[in-house]
Amino acid sequence: MVYRGMNIGTAKPSLNLRGQIPHHLIDIIEPTEIYSAGRFVTDAREALAGIRERGHFPLLVGGTLLYLRALRDGLAELPAANVKIRKRLDEEAEEYGWAALHVRLKTVDPTAAEKISPTDRQRIQRALEVYELTGEPLTLLHKRQNRQSGMPVRALALIPENRTKLAERIEHRFDEMVAAGLTDEIKGLRARGDTRSTMPAMRAVGYRQIWSFLDGEYDWEQARAKTIAATRQLAKRQMTWLRADSNIEYLPTQINRAAKIARDAFHNVMR
Repeated sequence: MVYRGMNIGTAKPSLNLRGQIPHHLIDIIEPTEIYSAGRFVTDAREALAGIRERGHFPLLVGGTLLYLRALRDGLAELPAANVKIRKRLDEEAEEYGWAALHVRLKTVDPTAAEKISPTDRQRIQRALEVYELTGEPLTLLHKRQNRQSGMPVRALALIPENRTKLAERIEHRFDEMVAAGLTDEIKGLRARGDTRSTMPAMRAVGYRQIWSFLDGEYDWEQARAKTIAATRQLAKRQMTWLRADSNIEYLPTQINRAAKIARDAFHNVMR
């Protein structure tokens, strides 16, 4: 949601809703830029401070759990991005593929490679970049280095219990996005002239598959099936992250009961 022009595929809150309830960190960068957990922590801290100064209570809502942990637990102090190294890694990936670079990552940081998908260009690049800059695995640096202080966050999660219904909702949600104009949105992004399919923003679920469809790599039914499958995989990874985090409280999937628990938690924090 941080990217301008990416509205339907990221399910941004409507302008009407945003007019009723202030939202933050939406439409703050161009899709040609790279957003990171480190930048999120900086942006979020600034927004949170402003909300509190105005006498309001901030709520963080979403499913990007890496960003939640970065804000709550703090970040390791790591070297800044290196343009030359990133450019060379991009060129190598273009020639050999990101899967080949993922194999290289396995040799220098097997723990990181186990957690990073062979198709996750951004994280593979960052892990290899840090290794080249420091000579040490990213995993080791995360464990050893001092961390920027985190901040208290009470995390509440609602995990769907019925996988079949979840799969049906994911499929229906994608079809609704398409009906709302998702394909035209991506055509507009392509027409800008400064976006490429390899950019992190364009690798997002839905954008990546429809971009490939528009490139003629596969037909619409294949694009639809691939998007739905990728969304299911993303949901599965999110639920795995949630269950592995002992600091997250689970809400029941019954909406009314969950809403009451969330309300009570909110009032307890406000006290």
